[in-house]
Amino acid sequence: MKVLAIDTSNHPMSVALVEDDQLLATTTLNMVRNHSIYLMPTIDRLFKLVKWAPTDIDRVVVAQGPGSYTGIRIAATTAKTLADTIDVDLVGVSSLAVIARNVLPTSKQVIVPFFDARRGNVFAGAYQWEEGKLTNQIEDQHLAMTTLLDQLAKIERPVILVGHMTKRISDQLEKLPENVTLAPRPYGIPSTYQLALAGEGLSAVKEIDPFVPHYLRITEAEANWQKLHPGETRKNYVREV
Repeated sequence: MKVLAIDTSNHPMSVALVEDDQLLATTTLNMVRNHSIYLMPTIDRLFKLVKWAPTDIDRVVVAQGPGSYTGIRIAATTAKTLADTIDVDLVGVSSLAVIARNVLPTSKQVIVPFFDARRGNVFAGAYQWEEGKLTNQIEDQHLAMTTLLDQLAKIERPVILVGHMTKRISDQLEKLPENVTLAPRPYGIPSTYQLALAGEGLSAVKEIDPFVPHYLRITEAEANWQKLHPGETRKNYVREV
């Protein structure tokens, strides 16, 4: 199986081409947020490096969120357009699960990937390796970092946090619970090789058009609208992607 994997859900932008579980080419940029500018040229360059045409791939795998609103939409829209245009499978994978896969499958720890969601909040979930498969123990959610740590302190097993501990988050924390350790920062960089491997084992979406990102929270504009229109139901006048 030939797979194109795309992740622009957060600050890093990463693309990989994988064939039958073998990584052929990958590029990760962790210095810019203009993913819309760099994504398609990066995909095109990798195709040329491995001498593939877009029609050679069998599946597009995309990090579906949570993460940056704009970032998720860029990857999801690109993946949907490619999959629909060349008529191949489309698979979405949790962006947090991609980070969790950076921890070795031999680990017995509860793996808690997280992203800074601003205002003292994070996106986080809990995962664990079981017989070589990464299983979701606690669904991805949007919550305060302090609330997350309170929850983790109650787990009677070692927990490893995986992600970028930004200054916004660290300024709020006195110390981690005794059962919780923080993985070195490189573990928080998404691997689209791991994304591709995860996507190979999942079922493709039945219909491409309804595929939308997993935001896990409403936008600030929507929150402000709800404050001004209490009790009213928001109508979707445009598509999410």
